[in-house]
Amino acid sequence: MMDWRQIVDGAVEAPVVTSFSRAGFEVRSRLGGWRSVGLYDLGGRTVVVTGATSGLGRSMVETLARCGASVVLWGRSRDKTQQVRDAVAASTSSPHLDTVVADMAEPEQVRSATTELLARHRRIDVVIHNAGALSPTRTTNSLGRESTVAAQVLGPFLLTHLLVERLRESAPSRVITMSSGGMYASPLRVDDLEMGAGYRGTEQYARAKRAQVTLNEMWAARYADSGIRFHAVHPGWADTPGVQESLPGFRRLMGPLLRTVEQGADTALWLAADDGAPLASNGGFWHDRARRSIHKIPMTRRSDTPERRQALWDWCTQQVSV
Repeated sequence: MMDWRQIVDGAVEAPVVTSFSRAGFEVRSRLGGWRSVGLYDLGGRTVVVTGATSGLGRSMVETLARCGASVVLWGRSRDKTQQVRDAVAASTSSPHLDTVVADMAEPEQVRSATTELLARHRRIDVVIHNAGALSPTRTTNSLGRESTVAAQVLGPFLLTHLLVERLRESAPSRVITMSSGGMYASPLRVDDLEMGAGYRGTEQYARAKRAQVTLNEMWAARYADSGIRFHAVHPGWADTPGVQESLPGFRRLMGPLLRTVEQGADTALWLAADDGAPLASNGGFWHDRARRSIHKIPMTRRSDTPERRQALWDWCTQQVSV
């Protein structure tokens, strides 16, 4: 029988605005009596965070460092990544902060950086795939792949592949992918995953995010007995630098309803830290510390076929040569 907390959560979930906004977080955190992620002891754990220099990534790095984790900041710019590392060290007094520099959209950079990462860290407990932005114009990586797909689908796919044995050795371990509620409006695509003519940044972002949550489920199924847990996360509408730069109209419209970066980062950090539900579950799509469906409309459910899923996996392996 559904209890009253589930009834209230369902009422919050139904309208997008209440679920994705600050209101949803505040209602659910009080309803569930959530333990603050800042109270977890993560001493001895090594956590890799991509996109670590701003927004949700930087917030996660700060909290993880305060909790005693050894944190690897993965960024594109060597200078900026080092500056953020030094700032976090000063604010948290953490002696366990490392940096790795590579553009997640460039496979060879990912390979080189992963070699450095594996040489320096004997265990990796958590990987948080957070890198990626919404671009209003179409750009490509050095291999001609559309940059949003390269950074948010192919890059994380390659990095997970390269780290999977170390994650297995460090089990129980976790791979967490920061997705978006935008994926609810996009069917699963393969042949036209990368937009060409008529490019729209918001649509391309949604297509990439749909691919992310599908691949998350596929990784979980393929490594079900490995001790690695795979989770995808929808952070809600958070007031990040990315939203400020890419969606200024949306930010003006939503204003005080937007979540803080700390609220946006909360569920990913909880999945990284808690040894209850995040270890008992695998392959889920999470929002506000609860598993959610990856479909809200029939169109996306119809597109999610076994054949198309396998085609997506095969395309990724081909593109990154694994």
